[in-house]
Amino acid sequence: MVAVAAATAGACTSVAPPEPTAPAEPPATSTTRVPRIVDESDRPPVTFDPCLDIPDQVLRDAGYDPKSEEVSDFAATHYTFLGCSYQGTLRIPGVLRRYGLNLNSGNITFAEVQEKVGGYATPIEVDGRRALLEVDPSLRHACAVNVETSFGVLIISRVYHPDHGNGVPQGEWCAGLEDTAARISVLIGN
Repeated sequence: MVAVAAATAGACTSVAPPEPTAPAEPPATSTTRVPRIVDESDRPPVTFDPCLDIPDQVLRDAGYDPKSEEVSDFAATHYTFLGCSYQGTLRIPGVLRRYGLNLNSGNITFAEVQEKVGGYATPIEVDGRRALLEVDPSLRHACAVNVETSFGVLIISRVYHPDHGNGVPQGEWCAGLEDTAARISVLIGN
């Protein structure tokens, strides 16, 4: 009975509930990451880092092992490259071959790349961006796609590591690389 009286008395008191408070807003954070490496030039900073900005699933979907990542950055006084390489296997109809993928994001200009590789590169477009398909006949089993970016270029190159002495016909050096370039370049942003 005492418990019922106490509960009833408590229900009749006019204690106002506390005023609701607005939830505290989290502090503003910047979505811009400082590049891992910068050079001493007046070139723009390299804002796409292939070691940090490519999800593992994108690499797996392209046939590369994200766990095999090796960092290969290069900073000179006049330019910077942020780079990573990956090992993997791409399936080419009827044959399984091993490839190495090199991704280099740099602040040299697309015009500089055109001047250097123009004699053996073909203009293409990748994800709406100007690009060059580079097949240097002096580099057996290699192919590259150079994609223009707001800071410079993203170079997506693949090297075939033959498992046998026959090598790979030159016509296959670039097989599937434009698709890989499209999967990666869509992540660049501006």
